Amino acid sequence: MPTHDEKAAFSKRLELALRRSQGMNVGASELALRFNLRHTGASVSAQTAHKWLSGRSIPTNDKLATLSNWLNVDKHWLHYGPPPVSMDNGAKGTGAETAAPSTEVIQLAQKIQALPAHRRYLLEELVNQLQDNL
Repeated sequence: MPTHDEKAAFSKRLELALRRSQGMNVGASELALRFNLRHTGASVSAQTAHKWLSGRSIPTNDKLATLSNWLNVDKHWLHYGPPPVSMDNGAKGTGAETAAPSTEVIQLAQKIQALPAHRRYLLEELVNQLQDNL
């Protein structure tokens, strides 16, 4: 059973994903309508969508899959948030594993770590896009 904090965090990630995908804040009725157009299982009511948006419940796995596909986000991220950040992620094969991080890198990492989870996710997405363009 998810805790109140987990439900509230899911709600924030859902709102963030909706803003990124739809470019606006979507109310419960609109969310239910748009969701039901895409979901092949049982439809959801506006009250259910309101519970998702207000942090009172988290959808079942099949509904999470529909939401993540629709909003183009990772299902795991939508449900649980970003995975813990490892300092050696991305450093393999670059020679960076032997060099100690500089003071500037450590300070930047501390600033990033202090950001709320949804902002860290956005920053990670930006870095991934920048790396893809190299």
